[in-house]
Formats: sequence, C-alpha cells, structure tokens
Amino acid sequence: MTAEFAIQVCGWLVGVPLEFLLVAALLRGEYRRFPFVFAFACALLVTTLVGIPANVNYVLHPHDPQLYRHFAKIYWINEGILQAFILAVVISLIDQAATQVRSRRLVRAALIVGALLFAGISFAAHYRPALKYFGYWMTPWTRDLSFGSAILDLGLWTLLISSRRGDRRLLLISGALGMQFTGEAIGEALQNLSIAQTVHSLELAGSIITMLAGLACLYVWWRTFRPSPHRPQD
Repeated sequence: MTAEFAIQVCGWLVGVPLEFLLVAALLRGEYRRFPFVFAFACALLVTTLVGIPANVNYVLHPHDPQLYRHFAKIYWINEGILQAFILAVVISLIDQAATQVRSRRLVRAALIVGALLFAGISFAAHYRPALKYFGYWMTPWTRDLSFGSAILDLGLWTLLISSRRGDRRLLLISGALGMQFTGEAIGEALQNLSIAQTVHSLELAGSIITMLAGLACLYVWWRTFRPSPHRPQD
C-alpha cells in the first residue's frame, strides 16, 4: 500500500460518515432552503461510493492499463460533476445573500448566464477528444471551475460581511467553502512543486492538506445543519 493510498483511505474513513451525516442533517428540513447544497452533498456521497471500488482495484492491480483507464474515467467524470455542483452552490448562496438587492433577478440571471458561459468557454478551450486520457484536458477545465467558484465565494463572503443583517448560516457555509478552496490551492501548489523538484514529501503534504481542507468543510457544514439539541426545561 502506497502512502498516497493510505491517505486516501483515511479520507474515506472520516469523509464517508461525514457525508452521510450531512445528508441526514439536511433531510431534516434544511434541504428546502438549500436545495443546491443538498444536491451537492448527495452527489458527493454517490461519487465517493462509486469511485472507491475503481480506486481500490487500480491500487491492487497497478500494472493493468484497462483498470487504470476505468479508474481515471470515473475519477474525472466525478470531478467534473462535483465542480459543476460547487459552482451552482456558490451561485445559489449569492442569490440568497442578495435578498436586499433591488435588482436581484438581474443579478441572478447574470450569475447563471455568466457561469454557463465561463464553464462552456473553458470546456471548449480545453476539450481534446483525441487525447488518450481524460486527465490531460479535464485537469485544466476542473481547475478553471474551481477557480471561478473560489472567486464567487470570495464575493459572497464580502457581501455577507458588509451586510447589516448577516446570516450566520450563510457565513458558515461560505467560510467552509473558502477553507476548502484555500486548502486545495495550497495542496495543488505543493503537488506541482513536487513534480518540478521530484520531492515526494511535498506531494504527500499537498495530498494531506487537500484532504483535510475537504474534511473541514464537511464538518463545518454538518455542524451548521445539525439540529440544535433541545435544552431540558427547568
């Protein structure tokens, strides 16, 4: 078992229960107010469960090219789905935060059209069907989607901070996403640096930081949507 796979297993052991808890917490009623968050949580759980067998099979048979292609295909399809959902989540949160804005419908339409154009143009620019592996063109496309979501989340955070009627729940959701985006950026930077300098420890550090950032986001979201315990009356 490689160190990278051991880190991945640790992520599954903690992340999958958190994903179940998050979906269960949202099903208690908050899915009505945050339908895109609920859809993302469900998509995250499903893609994780779908991806685990392919990952395990590839690790157990690392020299089988067919298993590698199967694993890579599932991984990148899952990644594309999740990045699209994250972008939709951030847009939906901005729409909720803009309730006091007079031109809310215009802002909503501009965000949706802008996001679709951004994702479509980026996809068209990077799509290379002739390439042998998905990752060659999916990597820059999903990176663009992640960058766009991070910029929008920063705008959402600024909007919430400047609002006189700050929504604590929206702040927590947005802040957790910000932690995840920051951790992913740091992790990716370390992994790219490890490739340039062939330093394996940097790659491991990048993987750990990325994993911890995702788990931290899940934990904050679960605590945010978890029903408050009823205090016994005196």
